[in-house]
Amino acid sequence: MDAPFSNQGQSSLHQWVTQTGWSTAEPPEPFCNPLPSFHQLNLDPVPDQNHIYNQLQASGNDPQDDSVGRNAHHSLQHISDADQNVQQRFSDAVSAANRGQSLSSPPLMNEQFQPLNPQQMTLYSPYSPRQIGSSPLQFPQGTLNAPQSSHLPGQHVHPSPQSVPQPEFDGANVGSPVGYGHRHPPTSPIQPQPQWMSSAHSRGTINTSASQERIMTPQSPSSESRYGLDPKLLPSAVKVTEEDEAEWGGKVFVSEHFSRLPPLATTPCLVEDKGNASPLAIRCTTYCVPCEGQTMLLSRLPLGALVTPLARHSPDENPIPSCEAADVVVGCCWCGASMCPAMSWQDCGQRFHCPFCGKVSQVPRRLFQPTGGVEGTRVDKDRRPELSLGSYEILHSEKHEPAALLLAVDVSPAALRGGHVEFVTQQIHTLLSSLKQDADVRVGLMTYDNRVHLYDLSPDLSRPHMMVVTETEDLQLPVREGLLVSLRDCAESLDSVLQLLPEFGADGDDSDDVPLELPVRAGLAVLQGLKCPGKLLIFHSAALIETGNTNSSSGFFGTSKPKSIFQPSEEAVSLAKDCVSQGCGVHLFILSQQDVGGAWPGHIPYLTGGALYTYSYLQGDLDRERFGADLEQVVATDTSYKAELRIFVSKDLRVSGCYGLFVPGPSPAHVTMATLDRRTTLAVELTHTRALDETRGAAIQVVLSYSSQTGEKRSRVHTLTLRSSRHLQDTFRNYQAQTLLTFYCKKMYCSASERPLQELREELQTEVTEALACYRKHGCSSSASAGQLVLPQFLRALPVYINSLRKSEVLLPGLRSSVHQRLQQRCQVLSLDTCSTVRHFYPLLLPLTPPVERSNPQKPEGALRCSAASLEPSGLYLIHAPLTLLLWVGSQVPACTLGELFNTSCFSSLPSGEMKLPALENSLSVGVRSLLSTLNSQVPFARKLLVVKQGDTCEEALQRHLVEDKSPNGGASYADFLYHLHINSVRLLQ
Repeated sequence: MDAPFSNQGQSSLHQWVTQTGWSTAEPPEPFCNPLPSFHQLNLDPVPDQNHIYNQLQASGNDPQDDSVGRNAHHSLQHISDADQNVQQRFSDAVSAANRGQSLSSPPLMNEQFQPLNPQQMTLYSPYSPRQIGSSPLQFPQGTLNAPQSSHLPGQHVHPSPQSVPQPEFDGANVGSPVGYGHRHPPTSPIQPQPQWMSSAHSRGTINTSASQERIMTPQSPSSESRYGLDPKLLPSAVKVTEEDEAEWGGKVFVSEHFSRLPPLATTPCLVEDKGNASPLAIRCTTYCVPCEGQTMLLSRLPLGALVTPLARHSPDENPIPSCEAADVVVGCCWCGASMCPAMSWQDCGQRFHCPFCGKVSQVPRRLFQPTGGVEGTRVDKDRRPELSLGSYEILHSEKHEPAALLLAVDVSPAALRGGHVEFVTQQIHTLLSSLKQDADVRVGLMTYDNRVHLYDLSPDLSRPHMMVVTETEDLQLPVREGLLVSLRDCAESLDSVLQLLPEFGADGDDSDDVPLELPVRAGLAVLQGLKCPGKLLIFHSAALIETGNTNSSSGFFGTSKPKSIFQPSEEAVSLAKDCVSQGCGVHLFILSQQDVGGAWPGHIPYLTGGALYTYSYLQGDLDRERFGADLEQVVATDTSYKAELRIFVSKDLRVSGCYGLFVPGPSPAHVTMATLDRRTTLAVELTHTRALDETRGAAIQVVLSYSSQTGEKRSRVHTLTLRSSRHLQDTFRNYQAQTLLTFYCKKMYCSASERPLQELREELQTEVTEALACYRKHGCSSSASAGQLVLPQFLRALPVYINSLRKSEVLLPGLRSSVHQRLQQRCQVLSLDTCSTVRHFYPLLLPLTPPVERSNPQKPEGALRCSAASLEPSGLYLIHAPLTLLLWVGSQVPACTLGELFNTSCFSSLPSGEMKLPALENSLSVGVRSLLSTLNSQVPFARKLLVVKQGDTCEEALQRHLVEDKSPNGGASYADFLYHLHINSVRLLQ
């Protein structure tokens, strides 16, 4: 609705204030103008802007133009007459607020007033071309996470005068404990200021602490800002990615001692190890650590690292070298850190100083070599990887049992009636046929209903023997030999058993209630009996039931602790710990979709390094193909077992938290996992214990000890050294938005089990707001006016990333989000690496017309901003995220294009939903299918293509991925969130 005119009565103003959701109470003190000056309100306009905007621009710069940064000390620009008019109008609004009246927002003003647009704002770069400042966001305050009545291209909307902004819905405020963190929240050097919050009694507000919770229907999202911001002129995550790829794409990044900031995680480039670990293995939040802990607290940004111990390197890079344990120079005898280039030599090479504990260790005589040169390095440095490289691997002499593949098939009456047993046995037969080339792998088979059936596949037997275990509470193995046999020796026996399973008859109780823990306990008993690690693949078809002390979702909206729904039961945690100690990774395939209360079956799989795979309609070809792809990927993924991760940091730092999918242990610096693969990434949080030595810098070492598929005992060592500085500007300049996004994601998703979701969302916004205020105060010169949004160069995309995280389905559930979906998505996202995490929160939006050759996922210059404004009714657009593959079809796509891609020339006859593109022999069809194949190879999950037509009801699936717009679940748009960040950061400094 429009704002009231200045001559309207007090009663109408009071009514308008109430409808807009703001409190009518008198403020305890006068509102201070967060932006007292309207200088530098000038930016280059985009074409076709009206005359008042053209008058407002004088000699400004484009907020997306990096050339602004090259003029680090550009002169201030003068205010024009039009600027004076805009300033006067906003001053009137601020004066009204100081009199206790509501502060109106530009989009709500009458048509005689032109709202302020970011194209009248200037960019400011105080120091280097690698920093950027932008825009004087001068707007009144509103409520975040309030969806507005708006629409996608071509969508018709009939606004209602009674429409009011909807608040964020936080009824499902829940979380789950998979991670570890010692939380010692520091006192902020910046005193927190009152935030712009709507009154608890104002209209459109939900009191989440009350038992009664109103369910508000979210409206269609839009990129339109409530404050007149043009989203096209805001900092673009797409442009940041393009600029980084233009600088590093196809080039070599040399990772050396105290190396500079690496390329972004989404930029494909080669890495040369010259003494520092590759950013693929260790990627720090900042590559310049403050010397003082108080300086780190002042920045309000986290100090930490993302650790991917088994990250896959490019084939064009040198492989990680392997060394025999007997030939490696022994590491520190005090703290246990491995030898690395960060060790400093003393006494001509007889002793070395450890940066992780500060003590001196003696070198064994047989490994002694003298030092030489000015730097005092050993003369054999170039011949020893542990002395010259940031990453290397140690091969130990001890040998463990090779890993096994154990298959558990549900043969309950429900599975037999649904035909699932026949389908699963066919898929297993196909899988084993493909594994015969790797005949050394040991395979076992068992079936279960309310009992357990074990199969002796020993080649000495004329035929397999089946053994029935009825005592499932205290499960004892009748035999051990023959339960796990080399595939070369048992292929025929397995085939014969698989052929008979569909004809299996239930001899016992004809009950469909099969506890899901039963096959886990049985498979774990088999692996424990044979003392070997392995993968346990469970194919479950029976109904999911709650057993033991499982947390239920009953009373979810009325409970005072709704977060408990994310927490696994004590029985699940205990069973997961047993699996971790044995090295048993559980992969669970649910063949019948049943959303039953809190009986979510995914806790044990994800806590053991496995995963949960669900299939709603297994009779369909698409789900069957996805099942086969998932099964093949699980078995083919190179996996490490019985992993032990130790983290060492400089003696002046400590590990205060570790976040990821694992069972928490007594120390965050020591993590044990059943299995992990090349994508497993953990977030490590660091804290100062004392001041760092600026000359020595900081060091981080990650040592992963594990057992390989063949039973070899290995240790992979990654070491990273970082510069330290006493200047806060250096710290801000060495942060990267993508790294911060991944770190915050893992920390917040793991914290969801212990803290309310609204508190986590507010903490995210507060930390980023205070960080921007700190950078404005300590990172830029005094010439920056309050009307400028000042951001470091590599944090330009941070606001859009953080906003996407805040309004994700896990932290801000929508009305159509089930508890199971949120639990599944949370664990899937926690299992992603940095690059995939970024793609999840800011998907790749690729136009397929013009020609698909331009939409190369390795070269995202064809990518568009994730906003409805990027979609044209005449175009085809592909949304690529790790969990989603979506094709949006505009209503005005030419008939010839529809025919080439879908084999239909009529838009109305094109079906929406999951589909497989027909294999047609034309350039468009071949190019799109090739692109889909390439994108699918980059993600850890098999995905189905979802086709969404413009105007369909299923368009909400697309809207959830347009992260710059208002979200269907009530999340604020990027423009509105950025506005709030800027306003509150300026207020902190007043």
